[in-house]
Amino acid sequence: MIELDQITAGYDRRTPVVRGASLRLAPGEAVGLLGPSGCGKSTLARVAALLHRPEAGRLTIDGEPVRAWRHRAPRRLRTAIGVVFQQPRLAADPRLRLVDLIAEPLRATGRREGAARQAAELAETVGLTGELLRRRPHEVSDGQLQRACLARALVLRPRLLVCDEMTAMLDASTTAALVAAVESYRAARGAGLLAVGHDRVLLGRWCDRTAEWEDVATG
Repeated sequence: MIELDQITAGYDRRTPVVRGASLRLAPGEAVGLLGPSGCGKSTLARVAALLHRPEAGRLTIDGEPVRAWRHRAPRRLRTAIGVVFQQPRLAADPRLRLVDLIAEPLRATGRREGAARQAAELAETVGLTGELLRRRPHEVSDGQLQRACLARALVLRPRLLVCDEMTAMLDASTTAALVAAVESYRAARGAGLLAVGHDRVLLGRWCDRTAEWEDVATG
């Protein structure tokens, strides 16, 4: 379970992007967070993913209050959450081959042995061929790179996946493939999902329920 309670967060203390936002995800639940561009939903998602420390409010994961964010957070919490961002080219190191991009979290957590093999196996589940894995980000399409970013988010087998506008820049067929890959992972692992977006139809089909931003951020 993950619970955000009265979260206030932003990048300038004088003008927070999010004020008094609250959201709860039950274990294994898929929740869509629906709102217009610029409303603050991505910032709230970053708080949930332990990537941005809020100025006020409380975040709990499986009943444990979170007291530190980013690299200061306990590893057991950091590795429990996988994140896929909207713009894969901003989220990927341009120097890495796709296989190394996917394996990056394994190596960062000291699991180097067999990392390339695990990355290749996972890449297949998101529709990446072995030939593509040898390429670097500038040598593949946005859709192919986003598939690699999804595989990277899943490689540590997280209990919660945060997808922040994951398919906003992709065509319909790639969107369908990535959503199917997420659903397959969730079915196999019982993982939860926080899907951020502004496409009501997609979130309605993808998620168990959809939370409207105006209901979440009541502060």
